Amino acid sequence: MAANADEVLHDLGIVKVYKDGRIERLIGQDVVPPSVDPSTAVQSKDVQISPEINLSARIFLPGNANRSKKLPLVVYFHGGGFIIESAFSPTYHKHLNYLVAEANVIAVSVNYRLAPENPLPTAYEDSWLVLNWVVSQSTEEDWINDYADLNRVFLGGDSAGGNIAHHMAARVGSENPDGINLKGVFLNCPFFSGEDPIGDEETHKIFPISFTDKLWRFACPGTTGLDDPWMNPARDPKLSSLGCKRLLVYVAGNDVLRGRGWYYKEALLRSGWDGDIEVIEIEGENHVFSVTSPDGEQSRAMLKKVATFINH
Repeated sequence: MAANADEVLHDLGIVKVYKDGRIERLIGQDVVPPSVDPSTAVQSKDVQISPEINLSARIFLPGNANRSKKLPLVVYFHGGGFIIESAFSPTYHKHLNYLVAEANVIAVSVNYRLAPENPLPTAYEDSWLVLNWVVSQSTEEDWINDYADLNRVFLGGDSAGGNIAHHMAARVGSENPDGINLKGVFLNCPFFSGEDPIGDEETHKIFPISFTDKLWRFACPGTTGLDDPWMNPARDPKLSSLGCKRLLVYVAGNDVLRGRGWYYKEALLRSGWDGDIEVIEIEGENHVFSVTSPDGEQSRAMLKKVATFINH
């Protein structure tokens, strides 16, 4: 029986699911505590938002924060294909420290629940709950109340988190909820796809579109496929109502998803969306390079651009 229990039902390279129901994540499991970062002076702390579903976030505050001058607020969604990583990982902790220091913002990094234990759309629903908690006038979170300018709210995310950030903006546009004054969205190598391959998606040696399809169906078992609007925003009939007027999208020259960032721009403009979108491609860089190699020259330049976008 033990041998049978060890049979692997799903192997995605980063996650394995065994016949007995065990789930083994091979990367993205490390966590670090909140802290005062010695290199940036950014402070952080963790907050429970909905303890009954284990939904939490990490809040970051720049070292020079002053109650007399409120700051833009960024709600950030981490990447990891919807199945790995967290807001508390050393990778994302460092990334947010750098972003907050460079842009001089308050950031709320969302620790949404992961698939397959919590299949999509759970991550979207968790993220929406956190976004509404952040802007709620009833929140008792002192850093948000004391330092955040809720008239300057931005969304951001990388890879799967970029996908989430788009869909949060789409929901803001379709539902027009009170209190969310969304000024802009920045997407870093967003995880979008579609049934029709773009570029080298069909033949890519590491991440062909067949792998993307497998990963997507693993994370979202109720999906209709890669043309599901969750994965292919171009298929969303409400795309033109996106709830912001400014978008910044980064793509990496070596990333199989680079074409999706450009196609996203085409689809938005074709939809009749009345806003401004800039896509920047960085040659020679890999998927979410600014997250995985935060001290690189191009990564630093990207953060400066994001900071300018937010404080424009």
